[in-house]
Amino acid sequence: MPVLTSNQSLEACPRRVLVAGTSGSGKTTLASRIARQLGIPHVEIDALYHGPNWTPRESFLADVSALVAEDEWVTEWQYSSARAALAARADLVVWLDLPVATVMRQVTVRTVRRQLRREVLWNGNHEPSLWTVFTEPNHIVRWAWRTRHRTGERIDALVRARPELAIVRLRSHRQARAWLAGPLAASR
Repeated sequence: MPVLTSNQSLEACPRRVLVAGTSGSGKTTLASRIARQLGIPHVEIDALYHGPNWTPRESFLADVSALVAEDEWVTEWQYSSARAALAARADLVVWLDLPVATVMRQVTVRTVRRQLRREVLWNGNHEPSLWTVFTEPNHIVRWAWRTRHRTGERIDALVRARPELAIVRLRSHRQARAWLAGPLAASR
């Protein structure tokens, strides 16, 4: 199946949806909207992965296995150790492929906002000091920049591995809104 655009119809109503994209692209926000619209659960994969003090949770892969065994779910397509299991059960992948400038602005603004407001993230974690963007190679802003091309490479590999899998490519927030109101709504 070719990669679909924001205005192409879906063959069926999806029940197991992955949202792919660069860190900071808006995967979680879009996943939440898809889940609400379809009336199915959204499980935020970061909440499964991150334990206290940003340590990976030992139960992460077991939690992912339990998630994919369910009949209905929406989650983000992240974490190399979980991607294959997630992709094997998905019936739709939504690729949020925004311009690099948009993603970098979003990830930077989100990181600064979370840090300044001391927002509590998964399992009591907080964004680190803003100065760590200069000192930590894996700071989320630096990570987003360094890994910005990897999602496209992963999608290409997924198309080869699962040619029957529906993949929708959304290149802007406008396209995402149009797809939610159009093809996704019509699939129900």
